[in-house]
Amino acid sequence: MIESGSTTPSTTWAETIPDDEAERFASYARDLSEVQRRKNERFGVGRTLHRKQLLGLTATLDVLPDLPAHAAHGLFADAGSHEVLVRLSNGGVDRARDATPDIRGFALKVRGVSGPGALGTTTAQDFLLINHATFAIGNADDFVGLVVSSSKGRAALVRWAIGRFGLRGGLTRLKAVAASLGTPFSGFATETFWSAAPIACGPFAARLRLVPVDPAPPAPDAAQDWAADVASRLAVGPLAYELQMQFFTDEATTPIEDASVDWSTPYVTVARLTVPAQERSAVTDEAVEKSAFDPWCALADHRPLGSVMRARKAAYRPSQTGRGLA
Repeated sequence: MIESGSTTPSTTWAETIPDDEAERFASYARDLSEVQRRKNERFGVGRTLHRKQLLGLTATLDVLPDLPAHAAHGLFADAGSHEVLVRLSNGGVDRARDATPDIRGFALKVRGVSGPGALGTTTAQDFLLINHATFAIGNADDFVGLVVSSSKGRAALVRWAIGRFGLRGGLTRLKAVAASLGTPFSGFATETFWSAAPIACGPFAARLRLVPVDPAPPAPDAAQDWAADVASRLAVGPLAYELQMQFFTDEATTPIEDASVDWSTPYVTVARLTVPAQERSAVTDEAVEKSAFDPWCALADHRPLGSVMRARKAAYRPSQTGRGLA
């Protein structure tokens, strides 16, 4: 059920797509592909972002019964159990030490799904989550500029920020990015993860979060090896999470296009993710690493929304091609 103090979800949301967006996003895809090419030369073939996979896991997603009508769409239209591949990752373009400040990724590939997809018929539903409720920079133009410039080093990043926003504005944004990267992280078994950007839920729009259920206290040395921390927990028992959705109500408080704004609407628990006790498997690690996790691998009822998501549509396929998947 919806938490107290809730407001009624609305279907009045809309995307705002500039006339030149397709051309700009195609240019961004080329820029990101160049970043990937340079990093492939240094680290070996891999993704543009979230290059360092920490752990690949198998899990089960149980969709709950009797969901509110606005939540019961697409994957969540009917109660049931689904097999899931899980990819845990560091978010950067490099393969840095785990203790390095970074965004952390928790990606789900829900298998056994069929139906009209966001880009054609699909057999899976992907959800890509990070350990932040928002993006430090909320539109695709600035996000890509940040990624491309930072991939060239700190001096290039500072030059880009000041050139883009002016001296004061650039330094302010760099401070916000640094604060975001420097947010303390206790581990994948203890932290909450968010989609940050919205997706459709039938005629509604929503964001997602994944919340650990009764997490054990953080391990003091987890930051030295995030995968070992998770693996040690799974050696003795399962990990459980609640998958929740929060819904668009109005453009002022739940904007579609600005991923830097944290929505204030309440969450609805729609499913439970269970990662069963399991030993770390090189076979599973390899299968997950070779899989494509893409927010546009989605049912039409869960098509991605907003500027950042549309930019991902342009960028993810070239990234997959750049590591030999397409």
